Amino acid sequence: MSGQKKHSNHIWAAGTFVVLCLIGFGARQAIGTIYSSAEATLLIEALSRAGLYLGSAIVTASATTLALMLTMIGMMRRMDSDFGDTTYRGVELIARLSTVSLMLGLVVLLAFTLPVGEFQELPAAWFDNLYNVLFAACVIMVGLIAATVTVLYRTLRQIIATITPGDDV
Repeated sequence: MSGQKKHSNHIWAAGTFVVLCLIGFGARQAIGTIYSSAEATLLIEALSRAGLYLGSAIVTASATTLALMLTMIGMMRRMDSDFGDTTYRGVELIARLSTVSLMLGLVVLLAFTLPVGEFQELPAAWFDNLYNVLFAACVIMVGLIAATVTVLYRTLRQIIATITPGDDV
């Protein structure tokens, strides 16, 4: 099998991740410059309301995906079909992306529990930087889960093509 075919899932995952990050960067640019710590604090509080739900959903999806990958590996081992190296590499990439998404989601959930409004002694630039980091973390989480879904689809397509009689898939 050619090297291009072996790394096709990686290319699709990276492409999906980059596209979502560019969309996130565009959204951040649309929000504009933060001029004061009070404005940054309000933006952090608004982001945290949505970020808690987003982080929770990503953690749940990632944990579920990891559990289902264990089931899929067991089923693949018991089937009579011979799955190629590409399929197993896809499963491994899904597991890796899900694990990174899960860990980042946990860090984001932890970060959103900070009582930002209570930190009055900190320099104003700290709030601006915190907002940018939290916004970037949310965008990266979405990009990772989108990359995971892309690789999951492509891997499932390979499995279906392997176990389906004929060349219609």
